[in-house]
Amino acid sequence: MREKIFKSYVGFLLLIPALIIVLIFRLFPILYVIRVSFYKWGMGGPERFVFLKNYIMIFKDRFFYQSFGNTLWYVILEIPPLIFLSLFLAILLNNKLKGIGFFRTTFFIPVITSIVAVSIVWKWIYHPELGLANYILKLFHLPEQKWVSEWRGIFEIISRRELPTGLKGPSLALFSLVIMSIWKGLGYNILIFLAGLQNIPREYYEAALIDGASPFLTFWKITWKLITPTTFYVLIMTFITSFQVFAPVWLMTSPPGGPLGTTNVIVYNIFDNAFNFSRYGYASSLSMILFLFILTLTILQKKVIEPKVHYE
Repeated sequence: MREKIFKSYVGFLLLIPALIIVLIFRLFPILYVIRVSFYKWGMGGPERFVFLKNYIMIFKDRFFYQSFGNTLWYVILEIPPLIFLSLFLAILLNNKLKGIGFFRTTFFIPVITSIVAVSIVWKWIYHPELGLANYILKLFHLPEQKWVSEWRGIFEIISRRELPTGLKGPSLALFSLVIMSIWKGLGYNILIFLAGLQNIPREYYEAALIDGASPFLTFWKITWKLITPTTFYVLIMTFITSFQVFAPVWLMTSPPGGPLGTTNVIVYNIFDNAFNFSRYGYASSLSMILFLFILTLTILQKKVIEPKVHYE
């Protein structure tokens, strides 16, 4: 009995360092941001208590709606192709082919590469005159683009005619950031999908082969059903990280959030208010709104999607 109690105390003692780190670098900042959001807070510290005034101001701020709309476009454009491509490539890489380790490593390298380095390289790729992107377009006799400097909507560019504001779609600049983010995020999601695919018992595929099931039917009835827990995890994590995009906007657009605010996403809007305008109280309230929005949608996804997940 004493030995069990001793082991329990030892376990708690070993957890203390990690718990201290979580409290200092996670919980304390969250609580501090909540406090700051109720004040008019400048560079000199709290000026006066304003209670919910910062939160009310958010819904009167046109830049908030612009950044929120840009962020929604970013999330909508990134998540479906990222999950589809990741799963497709993971299925290909799950086969026993010669040199498969090389391809797995190649796809994962962007994940471990600094986002700063990746953003700078892709900024050069998108250079209007010297970039690789326009060079490829010229090879196919397509019109060159301004990429991260283009404020026009992608639907307007594709249709080659003036469209109403609501039908123009996200700017080409924002779409360019999405392409880069998909490229960088593929490797991590492929790795997660590979782990899920390799956990599916081979006996299921052998039984399907004996029954004469087609490749599509095998995928739909076996692979897709048993990969749903992994897909659900990838969806949740991609959803959360997509709403927190910041570095590519700051590093690749000029001025940051441009052109004409078409890449001004919520996190950059928070940064801009806090560190460029010293509106720390207002920026903190924006942070809390973003946190509550992501939390609410994550809970909804768990309630709506998780019942359809097939846990063995």
